[in-house]
Amino acid sequence: MSKEKTSFVYVTFIRSTPEKVFEAITQPEIARRYWGHENVSDWKPGSPWQHVRANDQRTVNVVGQVVEVTPPKRLVITWASPSQADNPAAHSRVSFDVAPYEDMVRLTVTHDELEAGSNMDKGIRQGWPIVLSSLKSLLETGQGIDVFAKAKAA
Repeated sequence: MSKEKTSFVYVTFIRSTPEKVFEAITQPEIARRYWGHENVSDWKPGSPWQHVRANDQRTVNVVGQVVEVTPPKRLVITWASPSQADNPAAHSRVSFDVAPYEDMVRLTVTHDELEAGSNMDKGIRQGWPIVLSSLKSLLETGQGIDVFAKAKAA
């Protein structure tokens, strides 16, 4: 019996260009400034990619494969915890769609093929909004936000 799948979609508008948004997602030295991680790959279809923590330990937090690359419009990758790298059924998929929108960019991130209610599902629902807010902040102001910040107690 297969497990129920779900998806998460986040749309944001960024005062930038499609090229700069695409580079921010795929270039490790830029991703580290807003994500605290580097996205490492040669960005060719079929190639592996790793989401590496930008610290001394260089912990690999997420792994996957590049599915589709159409710079600067679209990037599709698979997404899994390293412990499930060899189990394709445990992989979810992330699509980054970058579109010009007057003098800005509309970035749509679709994370689908998620196991509903799983730790990964719960984690990305908290993670994507702050990461994409930090990306927007970096590209618009030159400074990302603290993606590891925690909510303050009331």
